[in-house]
Amino acid sequence: MQKAIRLAELARLKDEVPVGAVIIKDEKIVGQGFNQKEQLKDPTAHAEIIAITSAASTINNWRLDGCLMYVTKEPCVMCSGAIINSRISTLIFGAYDEKKGCCGSMYQLCGDSRLESKTTVRGGVEEVQCSLLLKEYFKKKRK
Repeated sequence: MQKAIRLAELARLKDEVPVGAVIIKDEKIVGQGFNQKEQLKDPTAHAEIIAITSAASTINNWRLDGCLMYVTKEPCVMCSGAIINSRISTLIFGAYDEKKGCCGSMYQLCGDSRLESKTTVRGGVEEVQCSLLLKEYFKKKRK
């Protein structure tokens, strides 16, 4: 999670919403990303999507079963769908997102058998640090 937090801090330095994601397979980082929506002018350029694309390229397979994703904020509906479709085995996230979170807060898409998702989810890991990054970013933005 610490690597994902460092990526979130990098996003903040680039004036992006501070979210970072890392994907691990066999104890090695195979994918990583941070939010780049503003920089790329791309509404899909979330940390999770970038990390999934990176991991699929690294292992030369869109199926990411056996992979673990760390992300600093609970995934949205788009990212949850990508996590399910890429078959990531385990999702660990930091800050809960009560407004848009789809892995425990508003919805529980990841792991929902109706969607044929076998992703296990654990939220609240390093929650204080991850939440603080987001709170500080939005506090500064609203000034």
